[in-house]
Amino acid sequence: MEPGGLEWLLVPMQQLVSWGAAGAMVFGGVVPYIPQYRDIRRTQNAEGFSTYVCLVLLVANILRILFWFGRHFESPLLWQSIIMIITMLLMLKLCTEVRVSNELNVKRRSFADFDLNYFWHWSKFTDYVQCVLTFTGVTGYITYLWLDSSLFVETLGFLAVFTEAMLGVPQLYRNYQNRSTEGMSIKMVLMWTSGDTFKTVYFILNQAPFQFSICGLLQVFVDIAILLQVYLYSYYPQKPMSHTAHPASTKAL
Repeated sequence: MEPGGLEWLLVPMQQLVSWGAAGAMVFGGVVPYIPQYRDIRRTQNAEGFSTYVCLVLLVANILRILFWFGRHFESPLLWQSIIMIITMLLMLKLCTEVRVSNELNVKRRSFADFDLNYFWHWSKFTDYVQCVLTFTGVTGYITYLWLDSSLFVETLGFLAVFTEAMLGVPQLYRNYQNRSTEGMSIKMVLMWTSGDTFKTVYFILNQAPFQFSICGLLQVFVDIAILLQVYLYSYYPQKPMSHTAHPASTKAL
């Protein structure tokens, strides 16, 4: 059969692969949080999950969307950010409800208190929404004013992907504090690693802005570090670190 005779088959297959890769980019990022969400809902215990992970992803994806207005990149990456923001808000809602239901005689904290000691340790989900809307409004206004500056736009893009690259750091530090990975979904971290590897390869092959590729590699290294913690704390248990802190700081929320 002549090579040209296969074009009718190869072209649709290439298109199908392209659509599949785009779909994996859009929805693949939220898949790791499904087992963690189910574990928290089943056990009614969110101690092992750091909601600072949600904070990092919310900030990173809001900045990425703002970066898009200054330098348009592939639409799957834009949709990925929108889907991720929705997912993180759902995770925050569940974690907040679980934490508050498990706390007894603890003073309620709100975003309107403007108390930095209890930042991101509020008692209602609406407080987190207020914080996210405030951050979006302020950064959106600044971006609007400086949108014509290529230096600002490129810096914004770097901050977006660098913040996302730091995604695993709160969980890494939480595990170090507890000297344990108990309560953390190992499936979630495995999916982080595979997803971040796929994402980084996708960035490189599709010639995404260079910030995306560099920070994608950094994100993979952090994922591997968390997996090493799983191994070390499973086979070489360590005595938990003793430290004093206020009630909110002793929780992952």
